[in-house]
Amino acid sequence: MTIHKAGYSLLLKLGAALCALNAAVFYLWGIHVAGWCIGVSAVFYLLVLNFFRFPHRVIVLDEHTILAPADGKIVVIEETEEPEYFHDRRLQVSIFMNIFNVHINWFPVNGVVRYFQYHKGNFAAAYLPKSSTENERTSIVIECGSGQKILMRQIAGAMAKRIVSYAPVGGEARQDRHAGFIKFGSRVDLFLPLDTNIRVALGEKTKGSQTIIGTFN
Repeated sequence: MTIHKAGYSLLLKLGAALCALNAAVFYLWGIHVAGWCIGVSAVFYLLVLNFFRFPHRVIVLDEHTILAPADGKIVVIEETEEPEYFHDRRLQVSIFMNIFNVHINWFPVNGVVRYFQYHKGNFAAAYLPKSSTENERTSIVIECGSGQKILMRQIAGAMAKRIVSYAPVGGEARQDRHAGFIKFGSRVDLFLPLDTNIRVALGEKTKGSQTIIGTFN
């Protein structure tokens, strides 16, 4: 287990701020109050550190398999209209990430990034259906070697105030590479071809880069 690079800057700044705070408390109120403050600070820092954990995982690449892009729980499996890129009916599969999940996002398929767009928006609860079109989000379209295209959408939630993406247009997408990181949890939507064979169920827990979401026909 290591720390993801998306957390380096925040963790350094938070560590410095907490050290300064505890030094000030020690100077003003002495060792007894400072001891209590140090304990609370340590717990808080460890909780934040937990958000940026980077587990080692063995990932098996498969051209026909769609892997989960994130740890979390399946909250949506339905046919819906995708209005941003495809402008047609797609199978939507959504994964909700809580504050205890690993917050790394992996590419669900192998291919080439054909489209990327960042959208400003709200920070409503990510489990709400409207979050897919109203919250701050990014949209990433990947074209597989077979010609199939999928759209992966990173969505910020009530606590997630920053989405990090590593998906430049024309760049290579691989299931063993990170597509991005949503700080402090949120949601990831996948928009898949209608004939995709879905291999998960509502309420099922997923493990990013490990759980099979479905397979292409």
